[in-house]
Amino acid sequence: MKITRFQRAAVTVVAAVALPLALTSCSSDEKDTKAESSSAAEDKADETPDASAGDTTDAPFGPACASVPKTGPGSFDGMGRAPVATAASNNPELSTLVTAVQKAGLVDTLNTAQNITVFAPTNDAFAKLPKADLDAVLADKAMLTKILTYHVVGEKLAKRQLVSGTYPTLQKSTLTTSGSDDSYKVNDAAAVVCGDVPTANATVHIIDTVLMPK
Repeated sequence: MKITRFQRAAVTVVAAVALPLALTSCSSDEKDTKAESSSAAEDKADETPDASAGDTTDAPFGPACASVPKTGPGSFDGMGRAPVATAASNNPELSTLVTAVQKAGLVDTLNTAQNITVFAPTNDAFAKLPKADLDAVLADKAMLTKILTYHVVGEKLAKRQLVSGTYPTLQKSTLTTSGSDDSYKVNDAAAVVCGDVPTANATVHIIDTVLMPK
């Protein structure tokens, strides 16, 4: 069949109109596909567990935690913002320990150390020692340093690590921990009365007895 000049012109016009529409349709389809892919990726990301989600600090535990102030420098939040020696100085139950640390010249050592654990005896723990013995220790810097550094472990120990363990101390010997639930002991002698207390550079476990290195 012979195609006339007018028919060819009509075909050309139709093609010229159809081509942009086809391109527009393809572009729209591509955008929709990309949008769907992006939405699916976001949904998948939302469903994927955050690797850091489990990296949380354990909450403080133990009977003596109830007496910790709710607000201020001596609260858990306040202590968590300060290095360990400074944090301890804000807790009135640790004033004898703070005095001992100052006499031994260990404030800067403890405040600048990173990722340590301090087993911190309460005032009542120091009061268990005969006064003459305590006074003698406080007057003997070398002995005092030996005792205090025995209370410090060079890594952060959370509650789950206290179940059963032996850990080297800064005094160059070891201490042991044992227990379960919220009941733990150190060297089978000192009970943890408030554990997992956060400070800026250390975890503190407050104990009811002064530990003595062998």
